Amino acid sequence: MKQHCSVGVMAYNEEANIVALLDRLLQQDVDCCRIQDIVVVASGCTDRTVPLVQNYVRQHPNISLIIQDQRQGKASAINAFLEAVRSADLVVLESADTLPADAHTVERLLQPLTDDSQIGMTGTHPVPVDSPDNFIGFVVNLQWAIHHSVAIKAPKLGEMVAFRNVLPEIPADTAVDEACIEALLKLQGYRLHYAADALVQNKGPDTVHDFLKQRRRIAAGHHHLRRTQHYTVSTLNPLRTIASLMQEQMIWSPKGLFWTVGAIALEIYGRSLGLFDFYIRHKNPFTWEIATTTKHVTPPK
Repeated sequence: MKQHCSVGVMAYNEEANIVALLDRLLQQDVDCCRIQDIVVVASGCTDRTVPLVQNYVRQHPNISLIIQDQRQGKASAINAFLEAVRSADLVVLESADTLPADAHTVERLLQPLTDDSQIGMTGTHPVPVDSPDNFIGFVVNLQWAIHHSVAIKAPKLGEMVAFRNVLPEIPADTAVDEACIEALLKLQGYRLHYAADALVQNKGPDTVHDFLKQRRRIAAGHHHLRRTQHYTVSTLNPLRTIASLMQEQMIWSPKGLFWTVGAIALEIYGRSLGLFDFYIRHKNPFTWEIATTTKHVTPPK
C-alpha cells in the first residue's frame, strides 16, 4: 500500500507567486506515494493571497486553506499544518515564494523516504532564477552553488523539504525551521538525504540591503538553534565552505574574483550582524521582516 503524503505551503503576502505554485503542485507526477492533500497556511496576509487560494479550494477538493489572522512566524504556520495532517505518513513543506522546477520534483523528493526507512528527511536542490550577470545576482548564485556542493557530501536541507510525519510540532520560536527539523529528526536516529535531482526554483534578493536583511536573520536563527538544540548545519562548517568555494568555476575570472571578495565581505558582515542581534540585542527573529525583492519567482524562459 502506498504511503500518504500531505503538502504544506507556508504563505505570507504571496499573491505574486501563489497561483503559479499551486498550478505546479497540481501538475506533479508522483508514483512512489499518494498526495492526499495540499494545505496552504496563510499567515496574516494583507494582500490577495487568501482570495486567490480560496478560488483553488472551490475548484480542487484536495486543496484546503488555514488562515492565521495574525502573523506569528513560519514555525507557527508549520505547526498549524502539522496539526491538520496527523493522518499523513509523509509531509512536504514548501515556502510559497518557490516553485517546483518540473513535474517530477516532488517524486524525486519523496522517493528516498519510501525506499529507505532510515531516512527521515529529504531536501531539494534550490536553483536561483536570478541572473549572475550583476553583482547581487552573482552573490545569490554563488551562495546556492556552494550550498549544493556542501549538501551533496553533508546534507543541508531547505527551501522545499519532505520528512516523516513523526513530529507533533516544532519549536515556535525558531527562525530556521528546516534546520530545526533536521535537528529533531537526527535526534530520533534518522538520516538526512539531499535529493540533488529534485530541483526547486527560488528568488534571491535584488539589493544588498535585502541580502543583508536575510543573512542577518538566518545567522541569528542559527545561533539560537545552536544554543537551544546544540545543532549546527553543515554549511556553517568553514572548511567545507572554503573547499566548495574553490571548486566553483564562476569565481575564476577577474570579475568573478572581484565579486567573490565582495560576496565574502557581505556574508561576514551579515553573520556579524546576526551575532550582534542574538548575543547583544538578545533578538530571536522568528517573525522576521520580509526581504521584499525575494517574493516573486519568475521561471526562466
